[in-house]
Amino acid sequence: MRVPQCPTVCFLVTVAAAQLSVSVVNNLPGNTPTYAYVTAQSRDHQIVLLQSDHTWYYPHVETIPSVPLDELASIAIPLAAGGARTTITIPSEFTSGRIWCSSGTLAFYVVLNNNGEAVLVEPSVTNATDPNHAVDWGFAELSYTKEAGLFVNLSYVDFVGLALGISLESQDGRIQEVSGFPATAMADLCDRLQRQARSSGYPWDQLCVTDSDGRIRRVLSPSSQIRRNPSAFHDYYSAYVDEVWSTYSQRFLTVNPQTLASNITCIVHGDTLRCSGDDRGFRKPTAADIFTCDSGPFAIDATDNDAHVAVVPRLCAAFQRATLLLAGGDLQPSLDPSFYYTASPNNFYSHFVHELELDGKGYAFPYDDVGPLGADQSGVIASQTPRLLTLTVGGRSQ
Repeated sequence: MRVPQCPTVCFLVTVAAAQLSVSVVNNLPGNTPTYAYVTAQSRDHQIVLLQSDHTWYYPHVETIPSVPLDELASIAIPLAAGGARTTITIPSEFTSGRIWCSSGTLAFYVVLNNNGEAVLVEPSVTNATDPNHAVDWGFAELSYTKEAGLFVNLSYVDFVGLALGISLESQDGRIQEVSGFPATAMADLCDRLQRQARSSGYPWDQLCVTDSDGRIRRVLSPSSQIRRNPSAFHDYYSAYVDEVWSTYSQRFLTVNPQTLASNITCIVHGDTLRCSGDDRGFRKPTAADIFTCDSGPFAIDATDNDAHVAVVPRLCAAFQRATLLLAGGDLQPSLDPSFYYTASPNNFYSHFVHELELDGKGYAFPYDDVGPLGADQSGVIASQTPRLLTLTVGGRSQ
């Protein structure tokens, strides 16, 4: 089996039956102890965390919420330093998985929901009192089942932390790659956001989280900043939304659902965008609705029909990228990525994240996988027959 070169930290994953064998190569600079964590849901929808003996730990409902799980189980897997490998075996299939890497230890907790079920409390980037606030960390998301195979992606929907990159080799030799960030990404991202704040008057610079020494710990997405400060960006999209509603009160907006047989036509009546086959339409979104894609008119209810569910991601993505008033923007999605973020206002966080990614791929907002055929920016890679997954942590040299 050919093993790709690993300039930083690599998770090398091979699939055998229902197991994943993970080889971790730690080339992060410095002497701070580095750890890996694996969190997931089992096939019967229970929370599981991987222990250092390669067995799943199932948090019990009796667990005291204030006690971190690493006091109850050995879930922090030390990574050998200096380029040596640490082998991890994930014993069975799983969904909603994450492989975390941290410079220092991370604290995970479990609490009970209203149904008495255990709920995992992961490290938070929006809570300044979170015990993980001063820790550098990042993760890759993945799921592995016999039916679907292995799916892996990088996500910067909530924040940019430790730089990551992934490469997946299938049994037939096909290789899919998402290169991730260079090592200087956070500093470069903050520099661009600070300049954008000065030119626009909006708090893009406040997305950069620093410690007491002024060192950048992470860069938050606008949706994460809004969770910290609900008034942030409150009128950012107001004039643009008004212009979109005025434009599409005079002509049709056409949405290609890509999953249904025919296109959906939409037009504004009064203050609501009405779409063919949709049972409730869309009122004007706020900046918070647009950045999160899951509140106000973009919140999807269990009773929503297929037409409404298809329009939500495509309309929200168009607002993020400011393509609705461009020539050709009356068909969504149709414009290729060269047109994204060419007008204002747009999601400058997402804009700059894609500019700094070595190949422009990786989720920067929840529906970043929306696009015309062949123009995916989300960075999802998948294989029914995976041979080797390489995840680099710490940044690649350009």
